[in-house]
This record gives sequence, structure tokens and C-alpha cells, in this order.
Amino acid sequence: MKKTNFLVQAALIGAIYAVMTIAFAPISYGQIQVRISEALTVLPAFTPAAIPGLFVGCIIANIYGGNGMVDIVFGSLATLLAAFLSYKMPKKWLVPLPPVIVNGIVVGFILNYLYQLPLFITMAWVALGQMIACYVLGYPLLLGLEKYKDRIFKV
Repeated sequence: MKKTNFLVQAALIGAIYAVMTIAFAPISYGQIQVRISEALTVLPAFTPAAIPGLFVGCIIANIYGGNGMVDIVFGSLATLLAAFLSYKMPKKWLVPLPPVIVNGIVVGFILNYLYQLPLFITMAWVALGQMIACYVLGYPLLLGLEKYKDRIFKV
């Protein structure tokens, strides 16, 4: 039963991430991006199933995004690393930080490589978009889910 719950949670999180990213495609891709779906990167604080869920959701979203294998592989691995680090954060207010830092660096490099955009400016824009998604949207989500975590995230 625990494995089934884990798989269902991971699948749901992945599907929601992919759908949200694609639904908001105009602001989900590019040098200046705010992936609304990145608000979900707080979910590893509640369930380890969010780690593979976010990873698979990001793979699907990046396939749709059209930036090719570099983004599909390295962008998705950045999300995997950020989700794992969020899971390990000792304090609630730190949970959204890994996606800001990891994606700012990795996606900044990816966009620099693909489009020859200025590296540090691109990193800063991506990190700013991540701050909006993870702290302005994700942190209130984390605080709101805190009340219901035992009912929602049983594993």
C-alpha cells in the first residue's frame, strides 16, 4: 500500500507540474520566466514522492518546451537536485531556496549555451523568476498545506 501511495503521489505531482508549465507556456520558458509550476517545489517538505514527481513532470514540460536534449536532460536534472535539497532543508523558510539557486545556475548556463545570452544576467533573471514562483507562490502554499499534511500526504 505504501508503494502504491508513493507512486500515485509522484504521478499526480508530475502531471500537475507538467500541465501547469505547459498551460502557462508563454511565461514558463525563455530568459525571463516564471514557471508557476515551480511553486510545487515546496512539496518535498511533505512527501519524498515529490522528488521523482517533480523530476518527471519537468522532463515532460521540457520536452514540450522545445529547447532540445540539453534542456530536457540538464534542466530536469536541476529540478531533481533542487527537489532533493528541498527535501533535506531543516527549516520551512529554506525549502524554496534550492530551486532558486540550482535552477538559477543550471538554467542560466543552459540558456547561455543555447542562445548565447549573457551568462550572469540570464542566471539573475532565472533566479528572480524562481524567487517569484518559489517564495511568492510556493511558500504560502507550503504554509497552507502544513495544516492538512497528515490527511493529504499519507505514505
